[in-house]
Amino acid sequence: MSSTPSEKDIPVHTEDAHQRVPNEKALHYEVILEDVQVEQLVNEVQAVDQARADELHAELAASSQQGYHPITPEERIAHNRLNRKFDLMVVPFCALIYLFNGLDRSNVGNAVTNGFITDLNLPANAVNTATTLFFATYVPCMPISASIGKKVGQSYWLGIISLCWGILTLGHAFVKTQGQLIAIRLLIGVAESGFFATATSFIALYYPRHNLALRLAFFYFAFAIAGGFGGLIAYGCFTINGALWGWQYLFIIEGIISIVIACIAPFWLPKSPGRAWFLTPEERHYADKRMVLDAATNIESTGRLSRRDIIEAFKDWKMWIMLPSNIFATLGPAGFSIFFPVVVKGLGYTGAIANLMTVPPYVIGAITVLCMSYSSDYFRERTIHTLVGVTIVIIGLGLAIGIPLENTGGRYGGLVILLMGTFVSTPITTAWIAGNTPEPGKRTVVLAINGWGNLGGIIGSEIYVPQYGPDYRWPLTVSLIMLCCCWIGYVGVHLYLRLINSRRAKLVAKMTPEELERENKDDKRYADKKLTFVYGL
Repeated sequence: MSSTPSEKDIPVHTEDAHQRVPNEKALHYEVILEDVQVEQLVNEVQAVDQARADELHAELAASSQQGYHPITPEERIAHNRLNRKFDLMVVPFCALIYLFNGLDRSNVGNAVTNGFITDLNLPANAVNTATTLFFATYVPCMPISASIGKKVGQSYWLGIISLCWGILTLGHAFVKTQGQLIAIRLLIGVAESGFFATATSFIALYYPRHNLALRLAFFYFAFAIAGGFGGLIAYGCFTINGALWGWQYLFIIEGIISIVIACIAPFWLPKSPGRAWFLTPEERHYADKRMVLDAATNIESTGRLSRRDIIEAFKDWKMWIMLPSNIFATLGPAGFSIFFPVVVKGLGYTGAIANLMTVPPYVIGAITVLCMSYSSDYFRERTIHTLVGVTIVIIGLGLAIGIPLENTGGRYGGLVILLMGTFVSTPITTAWIAGNTPEPGKRTVVLAINGWGNLGGIIGSEIYVPQYGPDYRWPLTVSLIMLCCCWIGYVGVHLYLRLINSRRAKLVAKMTPEELERENKDDKRYADKKLTFVYGL
């Protein structure tokens, strides 16, 4: 099989050549043919005849984003087999890294319930201060770290940064003063800053856009259960009768496991779908071609990051109008979950039992995010699913605020409902943004900037302070107000994207097939700025 197509294999599009533009079924037939090269498929995907022009106008008018969906029996078999392999080899390992990322983020909250503050004679607000300062390095370093990862190789970068935070987590066990705690949290913020954007943009290389939300949910599932799993680990560590305090064993054990996983990562995770060590040559070829059908810009995307990608990312209006809602939505997983053990302790549970009682809400939250993300992919819809998740959080907050503290069971039930919805928005909005950013280099930077939604964690660390315990009614009320603003914000984003699609539909209706094909192929407008791009809702 030739590595490059001959000239006769590549369609030449002249004014009367549009009759030879492959129809959708022909493209889907070619995607599983070994002798059809990726470059040839790119040219055919970008070609436009009158029929394709009419389809594009209808898609824009209806805000119906297409992407890659197998339509032939042979395709479905190949597509499902490939997804299963990625589901087994790529997503679980990324999720495993994320699990310990989440543990390293939330274990300070677990340690507080075992005397971390009193054993070291730290000020009562020491953990809140250190947690806030963690975000002082974590948030601004996100685009920098993710950009470095894109250039050096994302699979390698995931191993490097997880090794760093594993070492720093272990270092928590030897903290003696508040200054040392703050210093180590600042450093761990730098180490963890590029992880989410690097991992999510890495996973997005492997799956078409309407298969992505479920996989990001499986990935994010690890963060959702990190609080519950962390409670189990903390429960075990706090029962160890040794020479060290229980919280020291917690940091040592979690740090060592993170280091071991980090050393395996560069060898396990492939650099790209077309280089996956666990695929056959035919599967690698198909893996590249189906992503080209999903978006022609996916060709040769490994390590590709230009100055234009960075500039266009910072100029991306849809990201900036969505960011405030993402900040408010992240108040739950990034802020509230850190202090969830403390809030549960305020209900009357103590020590190890307080940590054990955090497990059921996280398990329920994990199941919910998987179901909602599957539904989002299946129906090719993002907005309503995101709003449902936010609505569940609002209901949970209302119950947690309204039910008296004396009603321990009812109030705990409100917290369960709160956690059930709090993880839904992140994977779905991440898939939403990724699907609306077809250029892989720009997508990496956009997802990193979108990670500034973790500013919600700063808000959470500042409002869930001991002085508002044991009922934490004021922090919960602030969270409720912010989640209501978040709900309104997502509706606004939906309406604005629909308006842009409608405007593009009117412009496309006036363009000839030749002009539309030129729009696809030239660089005057970049990536999702092209008039032929349909924003997904």
